Amino acid sequence: MFSHVMLGVDDIETSKVFYDAVLGKLGYKEGVFDPKGRCFYFSPTSVFAITKPINGEPASHGNGSTIGFAAASPELVDAFHDAGLANGGTTCEEPPGVRESAVMKLYLGYLRDPSGNKICATHRLPE
Repeated sequence: MFSHVMLGVDDIETSKVFYDAVLGKLGYKEGVFDPKGRCFYFSPTSVFAITKPINGEPASHGNGSTIGFAAASPELVDAFHDAGLANGGTTCEEPPGVRESAVMKLYLGYLRDPSGNKICATHRLPE
């Protein structure tokens, strides 16, 4: 459904350290910079990127927004969360664990990145 997601960040180097750590736990390669100073992470089907806002204003996070990253296991969700805390992120919501809805069971781990963007690692549990 999505081709890419780009998040605004205040400090691109600090944010790169954070995203290299959390996305590395999910099996993605270190981010790469383009000539404009944006940092990109690639999967076979999509792109995640971080950038300082092009209008020169401070980055701001979306109230009610979350970017979710797929994780192959609950253990990888925990590793993602731990790496985020160790690299400038802060925990939010409940600790990593199972969340149930009428539709499915998920294992989730929520963080805020160094710029306050809310992200999550998600593992869909078998029914």
